[in-house]
Amino acid sequence: MEFPTLDEANVKGKTVLVRVDINSPIDPKTGEILDDTRIKECAPTLRELAQKGAKVVVLAHQGRPGEKDFTTLEKHGKKLSDAVGLEVKYLADVFGPIARDTIKLMRPGEILLLDNVRLCAEENLNRPAEEQAKTPFVRALAPIAQLYVNDAFGAAHRSQPSLVGFSALLPTYAGRLMEHELKALSRALSPERPCIYVLGGVKVDDSLDIIENVLSKGIADSVLTGGLVGHTFITASGRNLGESNLKLLKEKGVEKEIERAKRLLDTHGDKIKMPLDVVVNAQGQPKELSLEELPTELQICDIGSRTVKEYSKLIVGAKTVVANGPLGVFERAGFERGTFEVLKAMAGSQAFTILGGGHMVAATQAAGVAGQIKHISTGGGACIGFLSGKPLPVVEVLTRAKHTQQLENRA
Repeated sequence: MEFPTLDEANVKGKTVLVRVDINSPIDPKTGEILDDTRIKECAPTLRELAQKGAKVVVLAHQGRPGEKDFTTLEKHGKKLSDAVGLEVKYLADVFGPIARDTIKLMRPGEILLLDNVRLCAEENLNRPAEEQAKTPFVRALAPIAQLYVNDAFGAAHRSQPSLVGFSALLPTYAGRLMEHELKALSRALSPERPCIYVLGGVKVDDSLDIIENVLSKGIADSVLTGGLVGHTFITASGRNLGESNLKLLKEKGVEKEIERAKRLLDTHGDKIKMPLDVVVNAQGQPKELSLEELPTELQICDIGSRTVKEYSKLIVGAKTVVANGPLGVFERAGFERGTFEVLKAMAGSQAFTILGGGHMVAATQAAGVAGQIKHISTGGGACIGFLSGKPLPVVEVLTRAKHTQQLENRA
């Protein structure tokens, strides 16, 4: 995959629009930012541009209209200043006269954060890049900028004006975070072998999309399952989990995925690993059951010790390991072992390890091994889309930008 990076951009003295993803969890009572991880992740790009003498105009969103976390970016600006180590001025405008006049008066090295782009109605619509380039938002800001940089990997699966519209009008480059994400995740789809995928959590449809892609294309050697993904495959194999566990599958809308899981087992059964045993909640205490002891009316909350041993053995012997979604209800004391032990196996492995999904990131931090994972993705939906082989609008415009630049260089 080829795309233009900041190594190719001459930004000195130029006005650069930079789209970042600093969408963060917000305390509904105080409005305070609860986790500034994404803010810290985009700081290197902004710092580099400012230090190279660019006039840096930052575009970002927070929440969606009508939701509790939909708010201005004033507090984000303060956090961003701390993360970048330079003053980031916040402006309560997006593309009105005040915003345009302020941008025109900027000096090289200054950083300006405009307000929540989703305050603009058109920013909440997904449309092709050519259409988004015609929106009032894009048409107002593009003429006063010379370059556009996209560093918002977490929103790469969306096709909104601030994400794809400017690329039709301005020279476009990937920011450092975007570059890092795309290069790391590309290693998951062109891996060193053996390649293991570990898929859990409750988003079974997303995991089945990934399984279809990586097994049909021969990318993964094995897929290890847990969480509701594991439940789904156990059920698809013909084993009865018990009425209460089947009810949970229905409540989560997973029941319809069982037939799809059966087809995957028919085609790739030897490569899809299901739990060998499970841990159930016996009045708040963990209790292991073999699959032969199912069905059970107790809630299944984790994978068992035999499964942990088998999965860990496969992970330690791998050259590439990709994980998305916890293998159990790790937030509950007594039911974290399966997820934590698998993460520790990844941390101790010599493999190139990749982690995606907010819950798995939280589990990694709780297990104390976050610093030992080679790449932790900042994008949930974007990461899943990439691993599923689905086109990501932002990545498409970046690759088109590279192609355009190559044609111009030949002319």
